[in-house]
Amino acid sequence: MPSGHNPLGDFAWRVLEEIDYGLILVGPEGELQHANHLARHELAKGRYLRVDDAHVVATHPSQTADLLRGIEWAAHGRRQMLALQGDSGALTVACVPLGHPFEGQAGSVLLMLSRRTGTQGLAVSFFARLHGLTPAEEGVLKALCEGHDVCSIAALNGVAESTVRTQVRSLRNKTGISSMRLLVQHIAGLPPLVPVVLGVEG
Repeated sequence: MPSGHNPLGDFAWRVLEEIDYGLILVGPEGELQHANHLARHELAKGRYLRVDDAHVVATHPSQTADLLRGIEWAAHGRRQMLALQGDSGALTVACVPLGHPFEGQAGSVLLMLSRRTGTQGLAVSFFARLHGLTPAEEGVLKALCEGHDVCSIAALNGVAESTVRTQVRSLRNKTGISSMRLLVQHIAGLPPLVPVVLGVEG
């Protein structure tokens, strides 16, 4: 963890807290060095990863060897990607080397966790507030971003398709974006707003 004596270092860690992905900094043998709050939340839940004796390991022991191998290769400059299986699906982990491969020594590795479902919701909510969307219109926008069409949105909400089409027209008018495809692309490019995760030890 950062010491608090280096203002630039403290600033860098604060920046990592605002990244919309779980980030875990480990040593070449998986030693936990730092984790942003989304990663701490994931580690605390233990669905795919956990901390054992100050090292990051896979929750399922059979996958720990693959994880440590990916970390080792990344520590020597070779980027890796692996999928950890859990009861609720898979978590993709990118192992990113932070040292230069020509420096000769194994360096630290950044584990980047795939974005979990729902973390984009806060950005959409702020966007909806900015453009004066009603709660129903915000719900339609979120459903569109999740890949639903007008027919499935109507079925999910128990309303007529004509109601959803009216809400879609209102979305276009209020946002000034002429097509739903462009609107969904715009939402995908919004700056990430990370939800505060409570009840997790740092």
